[in-house]
Amino acid sequence: MPAVTVENPLTLPRVAAPVAAHARPALAVATAPSGFEGEGFPVRRAFAGIDYKHLDPFIMMDQMGEVEYAPGEPKGTPWHPHRGFETVTYLIDGTFVHRDSHGGGGVINDGDTQWMTAGSGLLHIEAPPESLVLSGGLFHGLQLWVNLPKSDKMMAPRYQDIGGGNVKLLTSADGGALLRLIAGELDGHQGPGITHTPITMMHVTVNPGAELTLPWRKDFNALAYALAGRGSAGAEGRPFRMGQAVVFGAGDSITIRADESQESRSPNFEVVLLGGLPIREPMMHYGPFVMNTHAELAQAFEDFQAGRLGTIPAGEH
Repeated sequence: MPAVTVENPLTLPRVAAPVAAHARPALAVATAPSGFEGEGFPVRRAFAGIDYKHLDPFIMMDQMGEVEYAPGEPKGTPWHPHRGFETVTYLIDGTFVHRDSHGGGGVINDGDTQWMTAGSGLLHIEAPPESLVLSGGLFHGLQLWVNLPKSDKMMAPRYQDIGGGNVKLLTSADGGALLRLIAGELDGHQGPGITHTPITMMHVTVNPGAELTLPWRKDFNALAYALAGRGSAGAEGRPFRMGQAVVFGAGDSITIRADESQESRSPNFEVVLLGGLPIREPMMHYGPFVMNTHAELAQAFEDFQAGRLGTIPAGEH
């Protein structure tokens, strides 16, 4: 980790918060419980236990792995439905194949992101390629669920494949942090992901002892999740480490700092930073469906049962 990097960050555009910016405090730190998803690959539920009012427009996020598979062990998910939101799959290490009942999908590798707008609904499958199943290997990534407003929930499904080489690379004022801007805007720079709900998403690598302070939209929420290593959040220096999420309060800048000493498995502090414009609509979540009312959830389940979200291609049941 990470898949996308540069030899000299000082050659990149630099970002920094204005001196007069109001720092967002770190309100809470939550530890992600571990579980299993799909056919049995290990995940950490990054936002479990965090009140939805702090997450909106994000619904959930899973850290998939990090796991070193032996030959024959790599796993994926069976065919399953989605409606009413977007899934964002960011792969740090490994390879995953995505397919859906509309004929969409593709292969994502180290550093790639697949942005799937489920909208009105589809059936979807994610699996390692046969070559990885045979060989085994490292697998590590994230899947983020982003809500859609009521006006967009029944839009036509859409895919975006964002190659790792297309993310916007930035650095901090002193070059002590590398920022991979996947979607949204930061200090006048734009990530490649096209979002229906205004959000910012980035993967940040902070060198030991370095501090990163970024400008942040006042009307966005702000969340940080540690993929590896340890450090602190907020001007007050609230500690957090791998597998923990930070909820920031109000303000227009966020700060994270890497501890001087990091763990042997990861020389740097690896963090995902997220912010979004809250939708502030009722959110009803049941399994793979995210709607505004119980009646809409019931309709989604009925449409799935009746085959109206698509059918699994012949011979792949």
